[in-house]
Amino acid sequence: MRETVRRHLGKVVAGAAVAAAGTAVLVGVALPGAGAGESGGRQANAAAQEQDAIARNGVVEEAPEEGAKGVGSDPLTDEEIERAEKVSVSAPMRSSARDVEGDRGPQLLSTNLSEPDPANVGAAAQRKAEVVYYDYKKDAVITKTVNLETGKVDDTTTAQNVQPPPSQEELVEGARLLIADPLGKGLKKDFKHATGKALTGPGQLELSGMVFRKETVERVPGKLAECGKHRCLQVVTKVKSGPWIDTRSLVVDLSAGTVGRLG
Repeated sequence: MRETVRRHLGKVVAGAAVAAAGTAVLVGVALPGAGAGESGGRQANAAAQEQDAIARNGVVEEAPEEGAKGVGSDPLTDEEIERAEKVSVSAPMRSSARDVEGDRGPQLLSTNLSEPDPANVGAAAQRKAEVVYYDYKKDAVITKTVNLETGKVDDTTTAQNVQPPPSQEELVEGARLLIADPLGKGLKKDFKHATGKALTGPGQLELSGMVFRKETVERVPGKLAECGKHRCLQVVTKVKSGPWIDTRSLVVDLSAGTVGRLG
């Protein structure tokens, strides 16, 4: 099982290399999220002053220690994310669902802070996390709302024919299928031309992508007719520290494990 990659919203770490008198200095700046009443201009000025001070002193400051629990609309902490994801998957769900590789358990797509209930604000508001999964066995999106105060699942919804943005694990699997499929011949040829090396796996590429929506094209090949019900992606590929390789005409059906071409 590949390591799950989580995106923690609201945390930005900026790095800069500063050259002075022929000497390179690595500078790391931690930029905390906006507080109540702060403007973008004030944040930018404060960040610039902090960066200048660090560059002058040659000091690298550590990011402030993160607490175990956030407050109000603060982004989820790492501990909250871990707890929400652990609580959200029951034993029956872990046993019955399948991830993008076909292993037991659902495919994690995202974990974010839930929108607060307008009827329950202020001190009475409870922090909740919304954990979104895809079950490749049933081709269904499962959303779990976890109450971070009680440590219990408050709500579960299951929907089909709904396609949230892809996770990094799904993009990696999509690239693996592209490389292995005969339709990926052009991708491998372009990679060889750019690097002089053979493309053998997704780890050689920088990946991004999007859900393929068949209603956006005039003619859908029969091989992609189930997209929408199936989980289908257009994977965007880039040579690491190199050029983009155009794979927009190729669509990966992750549910079926196949690749189709548009046009």
